[in-house]
Amino acid sequence: CLLFFLLMLVPLRSSCRLTGNEPLTILPLTSEMEEAAVKAHYKVCDRLKLEKKQRRMCRRDPGVAETLMEAISMSALECQYQFRFERWNCTLEGRYRASLLKRGFKETAFLYAISSAGLTHAMAKACSAGRMERCTCDEAPDLENREAWQWGGCGDNLKYSNKFVKEFLGRKPNKDLRARVDFHNNLVGMKVIKAGVETTCKCHGVSGSCTVRTCWRQLSPFHEIGKQLKQKYETSLKVGSTTNEATGEGDISPPKKSIPGHSDQIPRTTDLVYIDDSPSFCLMSRYSPGTSGRKCYKDKNCDSICCGRGHNTQSRVVTRPCQCQVRWCCYVECKQCTQREEVYTCKD
Repeated sequence: CLLFFLLMLVPLRSSCRLTGNEPLTILPLTSEMEEAAVKAHYKVCDRLKLEKKQRRMCRRDPGVAETLMEAISMSALECQYQFRFERWNCTLEGRYRASLLKRGFKETAFLYAISSAGLTHAMAKACSAGRMERCTCDEAPDLENREAWQWGGCGDNLKYSNKFVKEFLGRKPNKDLRARVDFHNNLVGMKVIKAGVETTCKCHGVSGSCTVRTCWRQLSPFHEIGKQLKQKYETSLKVGSTTNEATGEGDISPPKKSIPGHSDQIPRTTDLVYIDDSPSFCLMSRYSPGTSGRKCYKDKNCDSICCGRGHNTQSRVVTRPCQCQVRWCCYVECKQCTQREEVYTCKD
């Protein structure tokens, strides 16, 4: 898109008349245009408010900034989708997000996991889509590069993506429990991506025979990743800290005191973990706007979301397209149906 925009800025000579039969050509970028593109890329990286090392990684490849923004958006939307029926519906306006990230709630654990998963997913896809300078396709195993390219066996580059994200997020901390929990949850998000890699194969040959078979690796849709992380959120474990006598480093472990309703199970590397009990999210606080006025679904989640305060019922008339039919060629013809529906919202 940037290249297209820059090409549009190159003025055509007044004597040049296009006939529509000219071959497509790519005009070379001038040094001034290249410099402007680099400055624009740096500006995006600076606007993301990254740490010094992360900003340096962002600047070294023009595709990173776009991929970071895509990952942030994708992760936030997936979080809101997975929690759309719950008291905490992943409200991420500035002050709520900042307060949540200061605490080690299970909701915070999910945010770290979905964010690292989103960046891993977006980076692997950006490589295979050709949007990055430092990586390309993860070519199908057991195939020569030429053969993979010939048949379009261009896999999502999870190997490069994992390496980038691990470097971007930093090394494992030694002592601080909260930092170790965040690091652990970041890795959970990345592991869910890795576990969801599928091998896609295609046969080529005369009359459908499998003379040539190409395979490439493909990531699961991000909705599936979000669904799995939501399940891990439901079974997340509260943890404490112990010191490894052999190494002197801190380890994540079950709380020292047994807590009613909490398991003493030792967390696995694939479990989401947290250290602080979550608030109810029923009333407005520094962590959420509460559930007053929230839309709910009768007999499904009104009792839970409204926190026992009850709900209001409003009746309204809506008009929607209905009885749609495809007409050849090439449009859809619909009738307009009017119906009355009831809307339920939580009381104050």
